[in-house]
Amino acid sequence: MSQQPGQSYVSVTFPISIKGVVLDPERRVLLLKNERDEWELPGGRLEVSETPQERVETEIHEEAGWRASAGPLLDTWVYEPLPDRRVFIVTYGCTATDAHRPPVISHEHKEIGLFHRHEIDALVMPQGYKDSIAHWYELTEETA
Repeated sequence: MSQQPGQSYVSVTFPISIKGVVLDPERRVLLLKNERDEWELPGGRLEVSETPQERVETEIHEEAGWRASAGPLLDTWVYEPLPDRRVFIVTYGCTATDAHRPPVISHEHKEIGLFHRHEIDALVMPQGYKDSIAHWYELTEETA
């Protein structure tokens, strides 16, 4: 970024949100409906005292009641949920150890659901999440 003489540098920062793509044994993806009536992946803001992987594992447990371990980094992108409000999104592929149980919704969301791959495109959800979900399906099919 170039600066004109006499201008001071202003640092632009975004919140960082760590999200996880988690599949149940039927290969349905776990999604949560937020206050904007969008479906989203479980996750939350990165805290100073933890790694991104720890954050996504904690959030999956808090938001859905599942224990999960973070796997590979799937994607990073910037999302603008509201005009002039940007969030840096980091998504991980995750493996849940107890996804055979139904997920339990937390107070943070309006609805919780499990969706098959073919249902994702029709959902109201940022394209970045759809891309991360597709990437995780591709990776898990390669290793199956």
